[in-house]
Amino acid sequence: MRRAVVAWVSTVWAWLGLLAAAPAAAQTAAARPAAQPVAQPAFKIGFISSRQILQQTPGYAAAESTFQKEVQGFRDEVQKLQQQLDSAVRAFDQQSIALSPAAKQVKQRDLQQLQQRFEQRSNELQTRAQQRETELLQPIQARVNAVIQGLRAEANYAVIFDADAPGSNIVAADPALDVTSKVLERLKQSQ
Repeated sequence: MRRAVVAWVSTVWAWLGLLAAAPAAAQTAAARPAAQPVAQPAFKIGFISSRQILQQTPGYAAAESTFQKEVQGFRDEVQKLQQQLDSAVRAFDQQSIALSPAAKQVKQRDLQQLQQRFEQRSNELQTRAQQRETELLQPIQARVNAVIQGLRAEANYAVIFDADAPGSNIVAADPALDVTSKVLERLKQSQ
C-alpha cells in the first residue's frame, strides 16, 4: 500500500513537472524567431465517479442482486455455525466443574476442533463470495473500462482519475473535468 502511494505521488509529481515545464517551454518558444512555431502538447485530465457509473451500468443491478442473495446464504451458514460453537462453549462451561481433568482436556480439544472447522468454513465461504463477486462484476467492469479507455483515447485525455478510488486524494476538482456522464452515455449507447 505504501509503495502504491509512493508510486502514485511520484507519477503526480512527474505530471506536475511536465505542467511546470510547459510555461518555460513557451517562454523559450517566444524567444525564437516567428518562423519556428512550436506546438504545445495539450494536457487534458478528467475524472469519473466509478461508483455512480457502476450503479447505472446496464446489468449491474441484476448482478448485485444475485450476489447479495448468494452472500446471504453464506451469512446464514456462518451464523448457524457460530450458534453451534457458542452452544458447545456454553455447555462446556456448565459441565466443566463436574468433569475430570482428562475429560476437560478432551472437551477442550473438541471445542478447538469445532472452532477450527468454523474458521475454515468461514474462510472458504468468504473466498467463494469474493470469487462470485468477481465472476459477476468482471464483465461489467471490463465493459466500463473499455468505454473509459475509448473516451480517453478519442478525446485525447492524458489521465482520467477515479474520484471514488480508495486513497484517490482528490479533494476538490472543477466539475467541468468530470466525464462520468459521457461514460454513462456511451455505456447506454453500447447496449
